Amino acid sequence: MPFDDDLILDAAVDELRDYGLRRTSVDNVARRAGLSRATVYRRFENKNVLVQAALVRESARFFGEIVAAVGPLPTAEQRLVEGFVVGLRKVRTDALLTRLLISDPEELVPYLTLRGAGVIAAASEFLVQQYREVGSAMSRDPRVLAEMLVRLAISFTLTPAGSVAVDDDTAVRDFARSYLVPLMS
Repeated sequence: MPFDDDLILDAAVDELRDYGLRRTSVDNVARRAGLSRATVYRRFENKNVLVQAALVRESARFFGEIVAAVGPLPTAEQRLVEGFVVGLRKVRTDALLTRLLISDPEELVPYLTLRGAGVIAAASEFLVQQYREVGSAMSRDPRVLAEMLVRLAISFTLTPAGSVAVDDDTAVRDFARSYLVPLMS
């Protein structure tokens, strides 16, 4: 019976959401997917590769949802503001990320900080692409602004308490308009 990697990745995401990083095993993913352990190992050489593939796919979905929300907006400034609002809202409400931050912060946090170069680069490239799509002519390097925004979003995710009420879309929108949009000029 043919299948694609999505069957395995769906099972991996479900396991991660239900049990966290430490308690997720290839055996449990295989069982949930209705496949043998050997079949999963033929597709993904070990648990780390499987988890990374599942997280990369979930990140792509995350970016897709942001694109759907900001795509109709005509200016880079509008996309920046709404993208920041939607991104922070999604991060706050994402069941997988919430689970991993609560159950396995010591394993997840390095992937967003010390070993976060790949995440930062991918998210930054996504933002630069958004600027290009609207033909934004920035006087500064959009890659630097994109990286700053990604690093700021990670900081708000890991430490939500502060002067900006990250659980209030209006407050996040006001923050983005007041402090982030001026960085585009």
